[in-house]
Amino acid sequence: HRRFDYRPKADPYCQARYTFCPTGSAIPVMKEEDVIEVYRLQAPVWEFKYGDLLGHLKIMHDAVGFKSSLTGKNYTMEWYELFQLGNCTFPHLRPGMDAPFWCNQGAACFFEGIDDAHWKANGTLVLVTTISGTMFNEMAQWVKYDNETGIYYETWTVQASPDKRSTVWFDSYECSKFILRTYQKLADLGAVFKKIQTNYTSIILFSGEPVYLGNETSIFGPGGNKTLAAAIRDFYNPFKPHQSVREFIVDLFKIIDHVILNHQFYLFYNLEYWFLPMKSPYLKIIYEEVPLPVGRKASFGV
Repeated sequence: HRRFDYRPKADPYCQARYTFCPTGSAIPVMKEEDVIEVYRLQAPVWEFKYGDLLGHLKIMHDAVGFKSSLTGKNYTMEWYELFQLGNCTFPHLRPGMDAPFWCNQGAACFFEGIDDAHWKANGTLVLVTTISGTMFNEMAQWVKYDNETGIYYETWTVQASPDKRSTVWFDSYECSKFILRTYQKLADLGAVFKKIQTNYTSIILFSGEPVYLGNETSIFGPGGNKTLAAAIRDFYNPFKPHQSVREFIVDLFKIIDHVILNHQFYLFYNLEYWFLPMKSPYLKIIYEEVPLPVGRKASFGV
């Protein structure tokens, strides 16, 4: 997943049904001698609206919590879509615009407090390590860098087969990946994690070797490939939001026709388009164990 030099300003066309990070605040500077507990937080996606519904499908959202021993204050940090999951996964086809229009930025959100009921009701709130104030402050500097350079949400992992050792063509870039990066940074700074099982959700597409198609300009620009441009727009059209039930059923058949019957998927990744020659089982949601990390340098206790 590519890193960028800066975060572009979001286009006003991109609108979220729920405000991104409504109570967000700056990350505080902790005193060096502080002892800070770090918590693993996980709950079903959209738990606040649907309860444990998506939890049964193991579609989970991840975050990390902190508690200062000196002040007693709790904090939550997470990373998610600026304009909700649908906008990050599929583009808008806007009248008068040849190229699909993407609202696919993601970002970190930090705020005071941990909503214990939210995480405990259908998910997880468990202590995973303890760090010093110095380590927390160094992590905060890394979060700033990570947030300014890793700016686009990517829903899909794409790999060659369900075999765990199969080739991964594209890796996702979503909430769980941010938490895994944060844990690894803390481990590199010296955090020693508890030996507990930790699982994360991945949504995987299965494909033969991807074919590079080009970027927005080369495909949809004045000298672009009109046939390819039309094929990409036709592929994304059934994924449009706010459909009636009848429209949804018709579009579902179109999606099945593209992806399963004709083995086609067009992926937008790092501002470029790729063709995926899809193959069985086409799509799978897994809830896979990823062990807590070990530091890349000598660890020390707090």
